[in-house]
Amino acid sequence: MAIYFDSAATTQLDEQVMEAMVNCMKEEVGNPSSTHSFGRKAKNKVENCRREIAAHLGAQPSEIIFTSCGTESDNMTIKCAIDDLGVTRIISSEIEHKAVLTTVKVLAGDKVTIDYVKVNEAGEVDLDHLEELLSSSDKKTLVTLMHANNEIGTILPMKKVGDLCKTYKAYFHSDTVQTVGHFPINFEEMGVHFAACSAHKIHGPQGVGFLYLNKKIALNSMLIGGGQERGLRAGTENLIGITGLTKSIELAYKTLDKDKAYILELRNYMKEQLIAQFGDQIRFNGSETDYLYTVLSVCFPNNENNGLLLFKLDMKGIALSGGSACNSGANLGSHVINGIYENASDYAPMRISFSKHNTKEEIDTCMEALKELVELNETT
Repeated sequence: MAIYFDSAATTQLDEQVMEAMVNCMKEEVGNPSSTHSFGRKAKNKVENCRREIAAHLGAQPSEIIFTSCGTESDNMTIKCAIDDLGVTRIISSEIEHKAVLTTVKVLAGDKVTIDYVKVNEAGEVDLDHLEELLSSSDKKTLVTLMHANNEIGTILPMKKVGDLCKTYKAYFHSDTVQTVGHFPINFEEMGVHFAACSAHKIHGPQGVGFLYLNKKIALNSMLIGGGQERGLRAGTENLIGITGLTKSIELAYKTLDKDKAYILELRNYMKEQLIAQFGDQIRFNGSETDYLYTVLSVCFPNNENNGLLLFKLDMKGIALSGGSACNSGANLGSHVINGIYENASDYAPMRISFSKHNTKEEIDTCMEALKELVELNETT
């Protein structure tokens, strides 16, 4: 039986979400932009979804802009901040998701400068250095830092960063893909101007998400050719996907405390088993105090055998990852591990990410496989 420990990449579609989407497919035939009764009914459903999502996240309905995914939301924020808001400076970190990191690097040039805030070995942002960077220039600045690192799980103190951005009149963008539906979220209280979400991280469908855009910010559409999404994203709304996104957020917050307690128990159990088996030859990555409870990141000694560990586990029907799914096919190692450790080449990283569908029995099976496959260094 296959075992799936890669929910940070994508989660299993919830049956209730699937049911809501199927019902939508059966009942809704209109284009939300059409003016006849079928179109008005579809448009009404889109707006009801927008209101429901906003109510869960401390936002106003007009601040929720439906997109195809978190990556699109991140790209739209960064590009439009430059083109529409006159941003000439971006502050980010070297351990951001590639949706941010690559976009920032591509856009760097004569008109836009990039500064990277320091992070420690736990992946925690140096807030003093962030303030130093913010205070060192009067350029119009966008700070883009993710709420929870998708590889090592370290949490950003959003309110503190939001307050710093307010003090120095900077815009604040955060990729909240890993935290919406897993933590209580109030965008207004966090002081964030832009935030991204993807449904498939919370047992919703792939290919749909949203951009939170603070009501005080005015952008132009990155996609042109229509006036959908209040003129901010041209193209017919993905009504079926939006329905699934809304249902996934509703279910996530309905059982948040119960699911968090269960998943955290799994994470702690896995960590205890790893320590008992491999001792001080392994290293856990990320913060020990403020972390994403769905993710456990561990490094094994890097050797020829352990370099093939994920492949060998996959052959046994156990799915884990070495980092972000967006790095698939790249043989460059984890840019996050490279960004926090000076001797990153000494480590073979593994990300174990859990959901409410996992069990302790699956962990036991995974541990048996790891006992067989992991090669430790000889000790004297």
